[in-house]
Amino acid sequence: MNILIVEDDVPIAQALEAQLPLHGFTVHRAETLAAAMERAEERSFQAMILDLRLPDGDGLQLLKEMRQRRPPLPTIITTARDALNDRVRGLNAGADDYLVKPFEFDELLARLRAVLRRSGVMDQPDRYGSLERRPGDPRFWFSNSPLEFSRREHEVFEIMWDRRGRLVSKADVLRQIDPTGNEIADAAVEVYIHRLRRKIEGTGVAISTLRGFGYLLRVEGENAAN
Repeated sequence: MNILIVEDDVPIAQALEAQLPLHGFTVHRAETLAAAMERAEERSFQAMILDLRLPDGDGLQLLKEMRQRRPPLPTIITTARDALNDRVRGLNAGADDYLVKPFEFDELLARLRAVLRRSGVMDQPDRYGSLERRPGDPRFWFSNSPLEFSRREHEVFEIMWDRRGRLVSKADVLRQIDPTGNEIADAAVEVYIHRLRRKIEGTGVAISTLRGFGYLLRVEGENAAN
């Protein structure tokens, strides 16, 4: 379950990055509004934990933008602003909860789970065509059987899944699975894509190559250039 942390306080962000994965969440961090919007373009998220005072603007700008661009994203505002009018502004802007700093991690975790339950995210499989991911399970399923991927194949397919129906360039894949640029050769992405195509063959979901642009995970029958 992907959680977007928009927080420029390094100790708080690092603490959440360390603790949330222990409870089944995958954390993606952004320190600015611009970085958060970039992350939102890269993948889909199940919830957002949002600070208001960011280096390049007010977090409420991001919340409003996210509400306009995609289905409602469960959001918890975490901020030192504790005045009543600040809380009202945050909730009116679309936040699902509001937590004043400093806070205890256990309370944040409880509130996060609560907003996810209210939104139905924790109880519903994430489906695309005939494939699905089940709550609390990182695997991909087809016809009640998990698909067998290697670690790297899983990482690449997860990127495709998060951006299903949208183009993903080879550079995007490399940047996310090998941010240092020291482990994976450029040609390896083509190998992983080739293996994934074979492993999802017959599921009704396919990976198309758009020459010069990148890869597209799509339901078979949709228009795409191969």
